[in-house]
Amino acid sequence: MNPVTSETEATQIIRKLRHAGHQAYFAGGCVRDRLIQRPPKDIDIATSATPDQVQELFEKASDLQGKAFGVIRIRQGENVYEVATFRKDGAYLDGRRPESVTFSTAEEDAQRRDFTINGLFFAPLENRVIDYVNGQADLKKRLLRAIGKPEARFEEDHLRIFRAIRFAVELEFEIDPATWAALCTLAPKTISLAPERVRDELTRSFISPQPQRALDLLDESGLLKLWLPEVSAQKGVAQPPQFHPEGDVYVHVRMMMGKLQKPTPALAWSVLLHDIGKPSTYKVDSNGRIRFNEHDVIGARMARELLQRLRFSNAEIDTIADAIAGHMTWKDVPNMRLSTFKRLLARPNFETELTLHHIDCSCSHQDLSIYQAVLERRASIAAEPLKPHPLINGSDLLALGLPSGPGIGKILRIIEDEQLEGLLTERESALHRARELVQSLS
Repeated sequence: MNPVTSETEATQIIRKLRHAGHQAYFAGGCVRDRLIQRPPKDIDIATSATPDQVQELFEKASDLQGKAFGVIRIRQGENVYEVATFRKDGAYLDGRRPESVTFSTAEEDAQRRDFTINGLFFAPLENRVIDYVNGQADLKKRLLRAIGKPEARFEEDHLRIFRAIRFAVELEFEIDPATWAALCTLAPKTISLAPERVRDELTRSFISPQPQRALDLLDESGLLKLWLPEVSAQKGVAQPPQFHPEGDVYVHVRMMMGKLQKPTPALAWSVLLHDIGKPSTYKVDSNGRIRFNEHDVIGARMARELLQRLRFSNAEIDTIADAIAGHMTWKDVPNMRLSTFKRLLARPNFETELTLHHIDCSCSHQDLSIYQAVLERRASIAAEPLKPHPLINGSDLLALGLPSGPGIGKILRIIEDEQLEGLLTERESALHRARELVQSLS
């Protein structure tokens, strides 16, 4: 959504509501973002008009089951805007939604919202902020504070506990002490939340400007141990000092989170989870050296279970788990055959995996020689195709007399290796090599 276009379109909706005799304002996060000069993700509108009155005014209006809560959606241009009637919420019995809503005034509507910085209204026709909750003062202080009693706000919707942390790290604000105390006290209540709602808040926190602080706040509040116990379990797990002078596994991971800069969700979660296999594989050998045998493989399996628990998609799980499973293979790069190295470069999430390796080394022994070797070797073959068109296929092998079975895949792999190595460049030479291989299997 283009911010300029969307504000113009949303103002048109405001103007029409105002001409019909209703109050109408921009509301919530878009006002906050406007005041701190941050591009708004969406523009929401709050009005004194009832849902029926809104629908009468706008032809392209739909309720999509939101009408019971006073919300109507209006299409304006290419965008859709939510228009909500000022309301006062009834009791929250499930820690998520009110049992009922009562249409009310703008001031009462502001009082039901979560944080003061999200309780602001803006009248675009007058270029005026309407502030019933001292949200502007908190914006200036860069302070996240619950509206009214913080315990009540968090009891209404337990997801607000995660949202508080997410807003704090996205906006780089401090959390009001009373709000923080209530958050920590009520953190156990979040166990009733739908995993996918928590997943989204965690992801947004970890890709924020302060992913390390997000981890710290989750830890200090008790949410980390509750929702990501595999990460919390890394605390106190010692590592070989010659490779990890920074400290235990958790210290290492925390440092890595601090190195993230505008990461993708896949990279952020890969960094967070890449060593979760270490606690269960910790061993001290006969020479007194700490070992974590197969922690990469075991960690990838554990990460899959954790990500499934949070309802990640299969594609997201594969990306993150593959990065974890392969994060110890980089040491083999100097001795890799060219074909193996090209396959590494051709991996769909190569950049994520390489960045994970770089941050991993930067936050431990600080030896970046392998990382540099990857960059240099990649540059040296930049003109060569990583996935060349196959010179032969399975039908060619069947025509050469090879019976159907695993031998076909084995020979095709050998031919592909030699093609990647530059040893085979033409179909005829590939067929000749295939005949030799078929005969060797006969």
